[in-house]
Amino acid sequence: MSYRKLGRTSSQRKALLRDLTTDLIMNEKITTTEARAKEVRSTTEKMITLGKKGTLTARRQAAAFIRDEIADVREEDEKVVVQTVLQKLFSDVAPRYAERNGGYTRIYKTMPRRGDGAPMVVLQFVD
Repeated sequence: MSYRKLGRTSSQRKALLRDLTTDLIMNEKITTTEARAKEVRSTTEKMITLGKKGTLTARRQAAAFIRDEIADVREEDEKVVVQTVLQKLFSDVAPRYAERNGGYTRIYKTMPRRGDGAPMVVLQFVD
């Protein structure tokens, strides 16, 4: 098989990958186990590639995978601007990598998890 099962059923695994991908796009950096990070890297890079396309079809495909969460709330000229994760992907994250062909994320190894010794990593976007 070309993917890790992560000790979960297919629906649980899909939900985990959707949540971690959404969190990575929202926060631009997450700490998780090495196996999860390697799988999330794959799905995140697919989402950024869709964001670079910028078409309506690509936006719908990304919306089908990414959770509908609020990424940023800011005030501009006495108006409150609410930005979702999908809007952040297409307006902020994807244009950053317009000249880059893949390799949008980086994995840093950190100390093992205290309880069970699982290898932990920091997954973040490349600058």
